[in-house]
Amino acid sequence: MKIAIVSDSHDNRRALVAALEDAKSRGAEGVIHCGDVVAPSTLGACEHIGLPMHVIHGNNTGDLVTLSRRSHRPGAFYNYYGQDAGIELGGRKVFIVHYPHYGLGMAATGDWDLVCYGHDHKARIEAVPNVKGGSTQIVDPGSCAGLDGPATYVLGDLATMRFELLPVPGIESQQ
Repeated sequence: MKIAIVSDSHDNRRALVAALEDAKSRGAEGVIHCGDVVAPSTLGACEHIGLPMHVIHGNNTGDLVTLSRRSHRPGAFYNYYGQDAGIELGGRKVFIVHYPHYGLGMAATGDWDLVCYGHDHKARIEAVPNVKGGSTQIVDPGSCAGLDGPATYVLGDLATMRFELLPVPGIESQQ
């Protein structure tokens, strides 16, 4: 299963839509959003793309009540989990959180195959050692809105555990 991993869209609908449309054209079947969506309408702009989304909030919370209510509607295209989530996706155990220090702590436990986080707008893809003697894959996709650097997202293959940092087409850095 291929997935798009995005973060820190900060209400930039055009950037989020561009990232997800590009990911879908590359075979993505789902989306992980690592927080700072802000307004629920930002996600609404992505519904036409047809990819199921797994969403947590970040430090820019926006309207969490509406975000939650819309995720519980019949036929909702996204799941909203709150500040973090532990899910199974493509046969992998995935932890999603906004903050890097929290994500790195969860990766160290060895309980997860993949830990995704954002917040710092600095892309990072790395296998880090865990306390069980193995390694855990971490992914920080950077900011799809191009805040503090290039506009990026990650396309990942959960079958092979390969991850690629990609530019968001048509979105310039907001440095």
